[in-house]
Amino acid sequence: MANAENLEESSPLLGKVVENEDEKDTHRTSTAAKPEAVPPPSPVRKDASEENKGSGGDYGWTADGLPVDGSVVGEPVGRPQWETGLCACLGRHDEFCSSDLEVCLLGSVAPCMLYGSNAERLGTTPGTFANHCMSYSGLYLIGTSFFGWNCLAPWFTFPSRIRIRRTFNLEGNCEAFHRSCGCCGLCVEDEVQREQCESVCDFATHVLCHTCALCQEGRELRRRMHHPGFNARPVLVMIPPTEQNMGRGV
Repeated sequence: MANAENLEESSPLLGKVVENEDEKDTHRTSTAAKPEAVPPPSPVRKDASEENKGSGGDYGWTADGLPVDGSVVGEPVGRPQWETGLCACLGRHDEFCSSDLEVCLLGSVAPCMLYGSNAERLGTTPGTFANHCMSYSGLYLIGTSFFGWNCLAPWFTFPSRIRIRRTFNLEGNCEAFHRSCGCCGLCVEDEVQREQCESVCDFATHVLCHTCALCQEGRELRRRMHHPGFNARPVLVMIPPTEQNMGRGV
């Protein structure tokens, strides 16, 4: 027995088996003790001001990561301007050129019809042309007969200019003055005060330049809105078949 044990202990294969088992245990221990792989932290985006220090460009970044040239993130966007100016009586040379000539003729010869057309386009339902046209004609006759000029109709027509400006979110006179020469800054900052100032300017525009104001509103509405009379839906009419007789052939 002692010789057998000595042979087993002195066997060269026994040492290799023990070494292999020791290497497996070491590999298992190292595998179990190895921590889980942690994903690298996401890169932190620098502030727009820090990024622009080296480049020298004045721009911000939108939510999609695209640069916004010439503006700062969070800055309010300006309101769009009127399509034509107040004194642009003949309009512009575009697809509405003939319509602008019609507006100019109506404003010069029959402002009551132009105001009725503007009110009908601006109204929610058709059929207001005659009502506004007759009301304007009565105020026009009273003003020209007793005061010598059309001084009563602007009190009746200036709310339509306010409604057009609010409907299309157009730039008013106060904002135009502030954009061009920098004045009226205090009125533009406060929303309520700005709206009051714009309403007063709209009234003054109708009193001082009544015909030009009507023409400008007419050109604006014809470029932005269709006439309500042109939005009629086609009606499907069902025609019954003609009378048919059933007979037996001879």
